Parts: sequence; structure tokens; C-alpha cells
Amino acid sequence: AQPLQMCFAVARMAGWLPERVTVEHVAFGSVLGADHRMLRTRAGHAVKLSELLDEAVERAQASMAARAASGRGGAEPDDEAQGPPADPGDAGIARALGIGAVKYADLSTERTKDYVFDWDRMLAFEGDTGPYLQYAHARIRSIFRRAGIPDAGAEGDALGTAPALSAPEERALALALLGYPTALEEAAAAAAPSKLCAYLYGLATAFTAFYERCPVLRAPDDVTRRDRLLLAATTARVMADGLALLGIDAPDRM
Repeated sequence: AQPLQMCFAVARMAGWLPERVTVEHVAFGSVLGADHRMLRTRAGHAVKLSELLDEAVERAQASMAARAASGRGGAEPDDEAQGPPADPGDAGIARALGIGAVKYADLSTERTKDYVFDWDRMLAFEGDTGPYLQYAHARIRSIFRRAGIPDAGAEGDALGTAPALSAPEERALALALLGYPTALEEAAAAAAPSKLCAYLYGLATAFTAFYERCPVLRAPDDVTRRDRLLLAATTARVMADGLALLGIDAPDRM
């Protein structure tokens, strides 16, 4: 940090850096191995990013195959969003999951702090992980496929903008959605993508609570069904947009 401060100061003195231009040193912590030392290979060499991402994709594909074999792929048997899960051999989804998991683990940590690189934690489908957020998005898209609505975003536009929010979980989800602009502003102002990650995880958690307690396709009446579809569609759009800003793909199936 100090050498860069000196560099900026000298650049201003020399007239190379006008006062109207703002410069900032965005500091980062370190990535640690299981031994809590700088991440290295077994041979002691620094890990290459390309090799790490290749391994992430391979591990994601193995994880998808294991979930499919155990019956955990796709939605639960009694889930209204059930449908054919993604092909565990789908290289595109494995790539999205593997690389997304690494990106999210890196970006969700407070920028200046060190973190331990842990494959099992990164690729988990539960907790504050990239795959958990991607699965939440895929689950919403599966609701719309089962309803015969191909584009959740278009349906959201057509549904209107005033859901009744009769259930506490509906209100909690709506409030979480309203927090998106603020989360973006705070993340940008602090150069802290972890703030956006924390918001998206909170949104996914709010949607899970809503989804478990408020049937969408099996809602008690057409008006409630419409309102819940609107909430689901808006959540999918925000999730996809937030993940895209983090450079993470949001698959439609998992």
C-alpha cells in the first residue's frame, strides 16, 4: 500500500495525474491452502489459475454425477418445480458450476481478508456458495417451465407490479428484492463485491423460505398464483443479473 501511495503522490507532483482524476489502491488478502499458508501445489509451486479452474470443472462434473446417482439432482420428488434435472455429463453446466464456485468463494470473502481454499465448501449446494445461488435460480426457472411459461422475465413484465403479499414470507421476499439497488451502490462505493454476494445469498435464503411455505403453482386461487409467479420471476431476474455482475453464469437447469 505504501509504495503505491508514494507512486500516486509523485505522479501528481509531476503533473501526470491531474487533481480531477481519482486513483485508488484496491487491496486484497491472500488465498491460503489447508495448512493456512499461501496456496501451493504439493510440489511447493504456485498454483496456476488455468489448472485450478480446470480442476474446478472436473470436480463440479463429478459432483453433478454423484448427486444424480443419489437421486438429489434436480428438484425433490414432491417438489412442484420437479422436472428433468440437468444431464450430469453436460460440460457447459459443469463449467458454469465449477468456475462460478471459485469466483464466488473469492468474491464473497471480505476483500482485504485471507481465506482458505476448500473445494468441498466451494462446490457445496448448501450454504453461502456459488452453486447454492445458481441452484436457487435454476429452481425458479423450473417452476416456469412446469407452468408452460418459457420466459420467466417476460411473464414478470406481464403480471403487473402490485402483489398482495398476504403471507409473511411473501413480504420478506419483496423487501429483499427492493434492497437490490442499495446493495449495488454499497458494493460499488466500497469496491467490495462481497457486499453484493451477501445480498444475493440473503435473497436466495428469502426465496427458499417463501418457496417452502407458499406454493406457487398450487396456490389456493388464481390471484395468489399470479402474485407468487411475479415474486418468483422478479427473484430470478435479480439473481441472474447479480450473478452476471460477479461474472458467474446462472444455468436454467441443474
